[in-house]
Amino acid sequence: MVNLDDAIIARLDSHGATFEVLLDPAAIDLIKQGKEVDLSEFLAVEDVFSNAGKGTRPTEEKLKEAFGTTDPITVAKRIIEKGEVQITSEQKKEMLEAKRRRIITYISANAVNPQTKLPHPYQRIELALEEAKFRPNLFKSMDQEIDEAMKLLRPLIPIRFEKSKVAVKLHGTDYSRCYEEIMHCGKVEREEWGSDGSWMGIIEVPAGLTVELAERLKNKTKGTASVKVLN
Repeated sequence: MVNLDDAIIARLDSHGATFEVLLDPAAIDLIKQGKEVDLSEFLAVEDVFSNAGKGTRPTEEKLKEAFGTTDPITVAKRIIEKGEVQITSEQKKEMLEAKRRRIITYISANAVNPQTKLPHPYQRIELALEEAKFRPNLFKSMDQEIDEAMKLLRPLIPIRFEKSKVAVKLHGTDYSRCYEEIMHCGKVEREEWGSDGSWMGIIEVPAGLTVELAERLKNKTKGTASVKVLN
């Protein structure tokens, strides 16, 4: 649970009453991304208030009238989805900065320069978005934000999202220790085991992650992994 000093208030006015919950600011962004969130991990207090600042609570009758239940988790989700969120300017600044970094990281990992087939460095994307005066919106989904960022980037730098296919060959004894690295970077489209016990696979990865995948596998296998970009 988040510390009370860091919590934000989500508020909903309904059925002639006010309902409030105290929660971790991170929950808002996750919910806006459409992700399943266990609100019990994000509520500062697992309770519903009529005025969180004063600590007053609505009656059970009012909760049932407005939400059909008194369960604080169910009520909290409805308040977040339909109500408004109050955050301090400092909290908003921190949340927007964290979102900006996630957007840049995603684009850097998934997009390439179509002329060179190489990813753009994080800093280059960051500087281009600053030049374009891109500002993330706290309540837009990540998909919407990334689309907007890419529209602003295209006139400034050659960039597009691409997928690459990578052929990987590992010693059989290295496969288990490399499995997580492969799943982190991409999706196995085809695989087989050689007569010598080696594992071979064709992996689809975001073009910007081909170098990272090769480095991860080389490190895990002390340089014995064979990694070849096919397209």
